Amino acid sequence: MTLHRLPGTETESLPLLIESILFVAQQATDVQTLALAVRRTRGEVTRALDELDERYADGGIRLQRDGDLVQLVSAPEAGPYVERFLGLESHQRLSGAALESLAIIAYKQPMTRAGVEAVRGVNSDAAIASLLGRGLVEEIGRAPGPGRPALFGTTFKFLEHFGLSDPSELPPLANMTVSEDGQIKLSLADLPDDEDDLDEDEPAAE
Repeated sequence: MTLHRLPGTETESLPLLIESILFVAQQATDVQTLALAVRRTRGEVTRALDELDERYADGGIRLQRDGDLVQLVSAPEAGPYVERFLGLESHQRLSGAALESLAIIAYKQPMTRAGVEAVRGVNSDAAIASLLGRGLVEEIGRAPGPGRPALFGTTFKFLEHFGLSDPSELPPLANMTVSEDGQIKLSLADLPDDEDDLDEDEPAAE
């Protein structure tokens, strides 16, 4: 097989190249993979992503970032119309218990099931199972200690579901509520600063 020589990757062309790669990527891509693909440093790729972020600010495409992972998504306000075009049914509303559990995990991740239940004061098995089934949270590790309980964190689908480009866009907890239609406006009592405060027998998250 003949390998074609790649064109130069001048700094000004980096956003174009990265945009093209993200457009054809089937899932979120990490910054290091992008850097290897365009043969530039992580810093240069990050700056190019920041430029794309600014370029997309008022458009129909947004750059969604979660740590080192990045992907292209449609603007959240266009979600219902995109779903209609694709013939998709609107997502079913999350129960109040699921929304409450989701908010706890989102703000305090990584969180164990016992940690969520300590904050809510009730069994949260069904709520967490619902969130796992919808792909809004996932197991991201194991806590140290007896039984090594699963640690849960939010997913890219969580960001898409609530129209967030980055986890840092979550509003301050004291000012947040979630309406019945799933809009993120959730208000909870202040969570403890450390998961150790939730339950003396609950192992701390790594």
